[in-house]
Amino acid sequence: MRGRAWSNGSPSPSGAGYGIVISTSDRDRYFSRGLRAVTLMLENGPTVTVSLSDSFWRRCSEFRSAEIGRWLIDRGLAPWPKGKPPRFELEVVEPGLVHVRSAG
Repeated sequence: MRGRAWSNGSPSPSGAGYGIVISTSDRDRYFSRGLRAVTLMLENGPTVTVSLSDSFWRRCSEFRSAEIGRWLIDRGLAPWPKGKPPRFELEVVEPGLVHVRSAG
């Protein structure tokens, strides 16, 4: 599945306010509603466990974490030019475990 970097509009140099967003159709296709957390293996970076809020299951299909933000910043991917967030390929390795790598 594909994803892109996400910002809440007020990201911090600490990494807070960043994440990765996927489409709601991919969310429904690849993730079970009973799942409360997802572990993301970030390419050349840390493995991060992200809690899934109730809003994730409604309309806000973002994996939000300051650790993801620090990974984006450390790789020079954040902040990005307006309207041009970095894109990623996400592969579900097993339920609740996802490998994230750059899409190009």
